[in-house]
Amino acid sequence: MRDFACPKCGQRLTFENSRCLGCGSGLGFDPEARSFAVLTDEGVRVDGPAAARCANVDVAACNWLAPADRRSGLCASCALTRTRPADADLHALPAFAEAEAAKRRLVLELAELGLPMRGRDVDPATGLCFDLLSSGHERVITGHADGVVTLDLAEGDDVHREQLRVSMAEPYRTLLGHFRHEVGHYYFTVLAAGGAGRARFEELFGDPDADYQAALDRHYQQGPPPGWQETYVSAYATMHPAEDWAETFAHYLHIRDTLDTAAAFGLAPAGATLATALAGEVGFRRIIELWLPLAWSLNMVNRSMGHPDLYPFVLPPAALDKMGLVHQLVAEAGEVGGPRQ
Repeated sequence: MRDFACPKCGQRLTFENSRCLGCGSGLGFDPEARSFAVLTDEGVRVDGPAAARCANVDVAACNWLAPADRRSGLCASCALTRTRPADADLHALPAFAEAEAAKRRLVLELAELGLPMRGRDVDPATGLCFDLLSSGHERVITGHADGVVTLDLAEGDDVHREQLRVSMAEPYRTLLGHFRHEVGHYYFTVLAAGGAGRARFEELFGDPDADYQAALDRHYQQGPPPGWQETYVSAYATMHPAEDWAETFAHYLHIRDTLDTAAAFGLAPAGATLATALAGEVGFRRIIELWLPLAWSLNMVNRSMGHPDLYPFVLPPAALDKMGLVHQLVAEAGEVGGPRQ
């Protein structure tokens, strides 16, 4: 994540700001320019391409701009949400706003990497979209199917999420982590389901068409196999090749975004940013060379504050080989998507 500044007075901003605390200007984030713009009192952009605040400014506290010619009035991130709680569902709406905030961070990183995001409006059958649902009204299973990412909004509740994390013996569980994992399933179909990507996938991850239900039952009955730490990025990754890919993809996004943020604030070299061309095996080795000491230092900082490790994972060589394939396929797709602005 970049280090943002108010275009009017230079005051430092967070990615979530909608108003400058320095000069008091109303602000909107322009996902195309990947920077903030000053707005009028009516929420219309002062300079640049015609745009206005996203229609979800109130219901989801969205601070992104939507193009003036978009009939829905929704920004690029909110437009990807297919289902959300009703306006009258006052219990679920705060969780919905929190989920959308995490999703905006995800969408920006995907755009920074140049990854294609074909929505349901372009590809009605398998385009990317999000169903953000409350399990307070129905049973909701977080997951992915044919481009649809479903998220249980209860994951936004700290107590609920921590109870699940402990019960499932997970070292890490966040809304953003869920989004990164589930979107990884979508990008398997985009990056690795066919052609040369499929062959490289099977060599490292295994058969993606293996019986999923049987793998699921085996995982929850027997747990991960002995010695899994030598081959996988997480215990959950051992369940099925599809989950191994999604977990590895999520960790790749964790690492790239954290390095990008560290570089923006002078905690890592400028070459760690998402703007830097790091294609191929050499580029991936450079990412890991930058990541390992940073992760170690951040873990030590967390311990100094009495918190658990920020990145409580070990990356064995076999998991790095898999992540290297994710990097290669992402870089190849990014070349088509265009450079970061």
